[in-house]
Amino acid sequence: MKLLITRTMPQSVLDRARTRFDVTHRDLHTPMDAAELRTALRDYDAVLPTLGDLFKADVFADVPKPRAQILANFGVGYNHIDVAAARAAGLSVTNTPGAVTDATADIALMLILMTARRAGEGERLLRAGAWTGWHPTQMLGMHVSGRTVGIIGMGRIGKAIAHRCHYGFGMKVVYHNRSEVDAGLPASQLPLDQVLKADIVVLAVPGGAATHHLISAPQLAQMRPEALLINIARGDVVDEAALVAALQSGQIAGAGLDVYEFEPHVSPALMAMENVTLLPHLGTAALEVRQDMGRMAVDNLFAHLDGQPLPNPV
Repeated sequence: MKLLITRTMPQSVLDRARTRFDVTHRDLHTPMDAAELRTALRDYDAVLPTLGDLFKADVFADVPKPRAQILANFGVGYNHIDVAAARAAGLSVTNTPGAVTDATADIALMLILMTARRAGEGERLLRAGAWTGWHPTQMLGMHVSGRTVGIIGMGRIGKAIAHRCHYGFGMKVVYHNRSEVDAGLPASQLPLDQVLKADIVVLAVPGGAATHHLISAPQLAQMRPEALLINIARGDVVDEAALVAALQSGQIAGAGLDVYEFEPHVSPALMAMENVTLLPHLGTAALEVRQDMGRMAVDNLFAHLDGQPLPNPV
């Protein structure tokens, strides 16, 4: 069977896929364009897509009888795929949960610490040659230990963030989740408006229509003026224009972002602010993690090939 791998991958992932598939590897760092998306459905039995490969309803409408039978997504987030349209066209869709949990939670903690302690601002100051030496009131930030963290989305990643915050920094954990869930540690599940009152609010929800602009002007207005917003979920979970306005007006104190609403475009207003930490979507950027993600995607492809239940259907 012919498999298209849509982006540059670790060599071990390619080697494993080639043991059972005739693999075409699109060795590029950019998402597929409109023509490539349609060709993928027409000319291949299976596709291993990545973030940015926009398999939306219009693509399936243009290829009503695709040759492809499965989209084995490389990543836990799959809001770039219209799953309903894929299923209607006869394709299965899978993802790679679990493999990304710890790495993404680590990035959340990195953003919390960098933003609270003004690390990015401090490094820029030093590199610019503007640091004049230590003094008692230099770059005073937020002391993280003992603070209240509010986690929105208590899935695998949310729980891993809560564990790090509670056991690592003695933080009080409150959280909001669309269903009742046990956090696995001392924590309180609360309505969204109460979680937004935390010192640090972390977004760990899945992407998609249900969470689009979950945090917009009304929610930002409920946050405290000294609070920080951290987003390691999907960029469009936050109304970026509303976030810029909240930061510029001092409605909230700062933000730490690894994802962006119009990624890879980042708002110039955000880049101009010293109280914002910006990372280039580093959530899973560790070789071991990307290898594990690839292995899980290929496991789903192998199960499909063998007619077995898919390990990670969505």
